[in-house]
Amino acid sequence: MQDIRWKAFWLLVSWSFCCLIVGWVTNAEIAGLVYFGGLLAYLAGHIYWIHRLYQWASKPGLNFIPNGKGVWEDIFANLYHEMRRHSRSQSQLSSTLERLRHATSALPDCVVVLNHRNEIEWFNEPAVQRLGLKRHHDENQPIYYLLRQAEFVDYLHSENYSEPLKLKSPRNPEMTLELQIIPFASKQRLLICRDISAIEKTDIMRRDFIANVSHELRTPLTVIGGFLETISDMQGEISEDIQPYFDMMQAQTTRMRRIIEDLLTLSRLESNATLKDEMDITMQPLLHQLLKDANALSQGQHTIALHVDTETNLRGSYNELFSAMSNLTSNAVRYTPPQGKIDIFWQRQGDEVVFSVQDTGIGIEAQHLPRLTERFYRVDSGRSRDTGGTGLGLSIVKHILHHHQAGLQVESESGKGSRFSIVFPASRVLAA
Repeated sequence: MQDIRWKAFWLLVSWSFCCLIVGWVTNAEIAGLVYFGGLLAYLAGHIYWIHRLYQWASKPGLNFIPNGKGVWEDIFANLYHEMRRHSRSQSQLSSTLERLRHATSALPDCVVVLNHRNEIEWFNEPAVQRLGLKRHHDENQPIYYLLRQAEFVDYLHSENYSEPLKLKSPRNPEMTLELQIIPFASKQRLLICRDISAIEKTDIMRRDFIANVSHELRTPLTVIGGFLETISDMQGEISEDIQPYFDMMQAQTTRMRRIIEDLLTLSRLESNATLKDEMDITMQPLLHQLLKDANALSQGQHTIALHVDTETNLRGSYNELFSAMSNLTSNAVRYTPPQGKIDIFWQRQGDEVVFSVQDTGIGIEAQHLPRLTERFYRVDSGRSRDTGGTGLGLSIVKHILHHHQAGLQVESESGKGSRFSIVFPASRVLAA
């Protein structure tokens, strides 16, 4: 651009110098006419090439750029090179985009690109097969016009996509889909959907197997436990050397019965996706019953206190909530040494309400915290057996809280105690 400006400048300077020579040879009037005539011709040339540029711009093409004269030759040459560079970049971008689309189409999972209005911009072939989307017909349509399940619409508008959503395929009721939305770019969303029918069937088989085996084991264990109790009560007929073995068998039988009951409870919770016995729960009697049970379990070895800072009540299942809260309080008693302190809190935090159990027990190391709600996961297996734990309590708590859209928070430090908190959402909170 700078070369073009200098070329035009020197052209005007040269023309002016020539006109000065003409004026010196002839006179000023003739020189002035020649000078202004040249300027008019120069201006007319610019107007002509501007007109050619306008014509080309109305129908641009790399092969139709004018050649130009003078400074316009450089202008059109620079434009030609820029057009070629842009054409190469566009070709590379189109090629990259095409490869990306082919790669995405080859994915076994459904991929749907949504804009900021939740309208469909693009989707791959699995989305056609599993979600029933149609090419050139459903593009630019809001996704909730096509997936009308209430669970999906609520999930889409909640803008909380930390957990995936499970629902039945609109094309095949026997197919279970797992959907997750991932925000990206400027208010765009990526909907990823995969078929988990095989996993779901395996989970159902596992739950049914556990439930059936637990039911089958409960009866013989009850019979064995009854015989052991009868034999243990036969005072004087059993040698004192043998009596401890009967007591040990009785304790292990009781422990097995607890495990079976917890497995049946867990199987029932996993099978029921929704609550069936919802009711308005007055929390004061429930909290005081928890305190009473904790004191009974402690047998006076701990200092246990209840702190109620709000009269707020809950909507939910009384039996499930009592089971979850009782599990946390009983764990605090079992894992707190004698003379330790246990505090039970019921507090309001903004629109939410929190139930917490804090103890001065043995605590939990940080690496164990993410796995506490796994089945049979034990921080210290020997200590858990000594305290009568089954390793299923926190897994049961997790499923109960899932039914109530609540969350479990754990704060703990080895040797300094733990604090387990249940955070209930505003949708579950009732006025006193």
